[in-house]
Amino acid sequence: MRKLLALATVGTVALLGGQAVAADMPEYPTIDIPDVDYDVGGSFYLRGSAALNWHWAPEAVHPWLEETEEIVEYGYGYSWGAGFGYETGTGLRFDGTIDSVETTGLKITKDTGDDDDGDYTLMLRSTVALANIYYDFGLGDLGGYTSGGGAFAYVGAGVGVAWNHVETNSPYDVPTPVPTGTNVSAAGAVMAGVGYDMGKWVADVGYRGLYIDEINNSPTDDTEEGYFEVHNNWIHEVRGTIRYRID
Repeated sequence: MRKLLALATVGTVALLGGQAVAADMPEYPTIDIPDVDYDVGGSFYLRGSAALNWHWAPEAVHPWLEETEEIVEYGYGYSWGAGFGYETGTGLRFDGTIDSVETTGLKITKDTGDDDDGDYTLMLRSTVALANIYYDFGLGDLGGYTSGGGAFAYVGAGVGVAWNHVETNSPYDVPTPVPTGTNVSAAGAVMAGVGYDMGKWVADVGYRGLYIDEINNSPTDDTEEGYFEVHNNWIHEVRGTIRYRID
């Protein structure tokens, strides 16, 4: 009986002593470790653009005469378009765009002593489809793609095709006005600009150099007097774009 009582006493003392030691131990705060946000995630987007432009080309070619006419004034106009794309979240993005491009005023002056002398000005309407690639990069402390949102800059390039419709304003007293025509041509673009990332919405403004390899007034017979070609067309644009990210 004495042994049993002694064991019970020892056990009670040990239990009370353990509780006292535990009470004396310092309490450490619970550390909540947040999820790491690397600010990298892809998303699809819709886009819309509008631009003012300036149309440059070196000369008009008349195959039936085997001669060229220097372009003495350049055209001007506007464009607007829409597109659909995907951004990887690392600065690299891709999209497809369709733009309606219009210019007027590209001019040659004929002064050969013939009855068709005078000023001829070109009106161009093109539908241009391009596949584009861009790289967006942050602007240091201003934010952008190095810190998630804010200001950024971009460069890009595109390739595609242009469907062209051309009309020519001929001198009022020429015997035969220049015929209207259409053609399809290779096209391309280079782009650069700056923008601001607001999350769901992204706005940018920049330069686009749109290249159209050739415009002509087919189906006019290229052996006839009224047929012409204009090669190496550059349409320089100042363009604004709005993008909307789709979750």
